[in-house]
Amino acid sequence: MELKDETFRNFRDFIYEKSGIYIPDTKKYFIENRLGKRIEENKLASFDDYLYMLKYNNNISELNVMFERITTNETFFFRELQQLEVLVGHIIPKIKAELKPATLRIWSSASSTGEEPYTIAMMLMENPKTAGIKFEILASDLSESVLQKARAANYGQYSIRNVPQNYLKKYFKQLEGTNYALNTEVRSKVKFVQINLLDASKMRTVRDMDVVLCRNVLIYFDKKAKISVVTSIYESLKNGGHFLIGMAESLHDVTRAFKPAVIDKTVVYQKA
Repeated sequence: MELKDETFRNFRDFIYEKSGIYIPDTKKYFIENRLGKRIEENKLASFDDYLYMLKYNNNISELNVMFERITTNETFFFRELQQLEVLVGHIIPKIKAELKPATLRIWSSASSTGEEPYTIAMMLMENPKTAGIKFEILASDLSESVLQKARAANYGQYSIRNVPQNYLKKYFKQLEGTNYALNTEVRSKVKFVQINLLDASKMRTVRDMDVVLCRNVLIYFDKKAKISVVTSIYESLKNGGHFLIGMAESLHDVTRAFKPAVIDKTVVYQKA
C-alpha cells in the first residue's frame, strides 16, 4: 500500500501533535511498515482513510493501537543494569537518609510493558540497603494496550533473558513453554496509568516524586518536545529528587535546571 509524501507529512504532524514523537522524512518506510497491516485489518483503502478515521472518528482505542504500532517498546528485565544498581544501591539509600520519606515514591514515566518498574520493585525488595523501605511505584505509558500487557505481567523468553536465576525462582512462575508469570507480591508494588508525556494536564497529576525515570524515550522527541517533557518531570519531583534518563542520553542541550552527578560511571540528575 503506497504512502504518498503529502499523506506521510500529514501523518507525521498528527503523530507529533498527539505524542511529541517526531518522525523524520528518512523514516517514511517506518510508517508504511508499521501501519500498513493495520489499515488492512480495518478494511480501509488507504493511509488517507486511516488518518481520517484517527482524526475525526474520536476512536481512542484505535489511537492507542496506532501508538503501540509506532513505538518500539524495546524493553526487558534488568535493562541497563548498572544504572539500576546505582539507583537502588546509592540514590535510594541517600534519599532515605537525607529526605526520610515515609513512603518512597518512584515514577517510571515510560514503562512500556512493565519490565522496568517491576525490576526496580524486585531489586528494592532484595537489596540489603533498601530492604524494609516502604515504597510505591507509579508506571505510565502512552499506550493503554501496552499497559494492559504490563498489568497481566506474563512474559516471554526475550523479556526474562537477563533475570538472575534467584529472582526467576523467587518471583516468577513458569507457564506453558517459555512464558513466565510474575507473582502478585511484585505486581502489587506497581500502579499503571495511561499518561501522554506531552499532555500537560495529565503530567500535572503527578507530584512529590522522589525519583523519576524516563529512560530511552527522549531520543524520539525533537528539542521542543524534550524541553516540555523534562520541564513537567522537573515539576513532578520533590526538591532534591532524582531524575534518570537513558545511559546514552543527555540533558546537555535541554535544560540546566538539574544538577548532574556521576556515580560509578553513571550520570544522574538531581533537582536543585
